[in-house]
Amino acid sequence: MTPEELRAIAQNRRIAAQEAKYRLNVCLAAGCQSCHGDTVFKALKKEVETRKLEGVEVRGVGCLGLCAEGPLVQVEPDGLLYQRVKAEDASELIESLYTKPLARLACPTNVPFFTAQKPIVLENSGRIDPENLEDYLAADGYEGMVKALTEMTPAEVIAQITASGLRGRGGGGFPTGLKWSTVAKSQGPRKYIVCNGDEGDPGAFMDRSVLESDPHRILEGMIIAGYAVGASHGYAYIRAEYPLAVKRIQGAIKQALKAGLLGDGICGTNFSFNIEIRLGAGAFVCGEETALIASIEGKRGQPRPRPPFPAESGLWGCPTLINNVETFANIAPILRNGGAWYAGIGTEKSKGTKVFALAGRVNNTGLIEVPMGISLRDIIFKIGGGIPDGKKFKAVQTGGPSGGCIPEQFLDMPVDYDSLMKVGSIMGSGGMIVMDETSCMVDVAKYFMEFCKSESCGKCIPCRAGTDQMHALLAKICSGEATLADLELLERLCDVVKHTSLCGLGQTAPNPVLSTLKYFRHEYMAHIVDKKCPAGVCKMKHSVEVHA
Repeated sequence: MTPEELRAIAQNRRIAAQEAKYRLNVCLAAGCQSCHGDTVFKALKKEVETRKLEGVEVRGVGCLGLCAEGPLVQVEPDGLLYQRVKAEDASELIESLYTKPLARLACPTNVPFFTAQKPIVLENSGRIDPENLEDYLAADGYEGMVKALTEMTPAEVIAQITASGLRGRGGGGFPTGLKWSTVAKSQGPRKYIVCNGDEGDPGAFMDRSVLESDPHRILEGMIIAGYAVGASHGYAYIRAEYPLAVKRIQGAIKQALKAGLLGDGICGTNFSFNIEIRLGAGAFVCGEETALIASIEGKRGQPRPRPPFPAESGLWGCPTLINNVETFANIAPILRNGGAWYAGIGTEKSKGTKVFALAGRVNNTGLIEVPMGISLRDIIFKIGGGIPDGKKFKAVQTGGPSGGCIPEQFLDMPVDYDSLMKVGSIMGSGGMIVMDETSCMVDVAKYFMEFCKSESCGKCIPCRAGTDQMHALLAKICSGEATLADLELLERLCDVVKHTSLCGLGQTAPNPVLSTLKYFRHEYMAHIVDKKCPAGVCKMKHSVEVHA
């Protein structure tokens, strides 16, 4: 299919959309499906068919963001959003199209949760049918790819990515342009592109939502990357626990192949590229590049020492470019709008936007995309709507099990790579878990250490034995059986595991412990000395009366 044919399809789809008097966008991402969004979709479709209504289109779309209030239904062109919709509301909702808005289900959209966001990665999420290629084309889909293949050299593509200042959104924050240029310069019999969709952080669902909501966008980013570095084959590595994401990527690949957007001679050019799917088996460690490579090769998912880095020797010893879902989702808009446009968003060293899964003790849980440099306070209290039930904010954990717990004193700090590192946390892939006064920080540290312990691949002793011992010490503290000597041992273990583990999982596993020890040491002392849990979460085996 030629670029002209693609644009013609896109224009026809835009015209068809304008001819529809009403479009009902029903969120069919995993979050809303879990609360019966699919039954709402079917009920609305049936109602339209029964009434034989013309000009009313019911579409399944991706994540609409405010997961706390799902199932969500958006009405276009009125811009109305309905929350907590049930199948039995279908008749009344359809009737309201011709009368007045359904007030009892109305969700306000003129609030910071929506107005304070800046969607780039999520610009199509909730606005297109993720299973419809024409919808994606109508939203300027594949325009970035066409521009790259027909108007730019591979070096020019890399130059734009470099100029954008985009850093890898998988957690490490490595400059994307530098990684791409390294792979482009590396020599080998062939090169590979890998999309890391093995999202495993507790409370994280950013990549899952993007895969479910805008799958063609990921394919487009991978194709552009392949052209830029000289690769003709790619792998989308996705968690098997994400069946909807897998289904939609599979469907997108089939559609792209049929339309000539994948395979031989893409869009009439001499560039060819193919994508295969590989399913992750639920091992958190496979989020690490070298472990992921081993898994794709059919081996046990274990990290290997670096160097050599995957950019020089990756899949089957060939140069391999690995980026995560969100990184690839940024590529098409950068190519469409230019690197300078993207670099104008965010901070000096952290460009663009970041998608976060806002979860925990906050009113507005859901998926958000904000410019780099926004404050934690704005995210939690402005966009997130603050802490429910009148409780007091205690901490926010960023970066998943590898991140740290940030206390109230840093709420006004900007959210960027360097600022988070300074306070003992990391950006990570984008999980953000809010805790209030009912949370015990020792128990929180124990929870994340239990996760790291269970997800350790066991290859290196510091991580295998160290996380187990740290978890045992944290459990001892939580039960009120620990001494100050145990606390000293815990701190020494943190240092050993951090500096001697083979891969990032072990090296960052102590972060939740170290950050809680730094900012909430008084809670550790209360458990050890006073034999009490200040939050009332931990059950002490031995308690004593403390007299003033």
